[in-house]
Amino acid sequence: MKKNEEEITDEMREEIRSQMRRTRRKYLRYKDAEIVYSIQHKKLLELAGKAGAIIRFDGYVLIDRDRFDAYLDQFREPSTLIVKE
Repeated sequence: MKKNEEEITDEMREEIRSQMRRTRRKYLRYKDAEIVYSIQHKKLLELAGKAGAIIRFDGYVLIDRDRFDAYLDQFREPSTLIVKE
């Protein structure tokens, strides 16, 4: 692949990421969050509660996506990938 093609591809990827960040919903209803995070309802509410990410009003339950993501990042394990030179 030529260098110009790589630069265009990288620029396009960054633009797509930027657009996704802008259009991403800040709050998710719990049913949507179950799909996004692939976590069952009970465990999702438990983790979101520990994260302080639950917002309740008028019978609705919303999850603050930024807080929940930050909480989940605490459990990230370091990469075990071995790079050979």
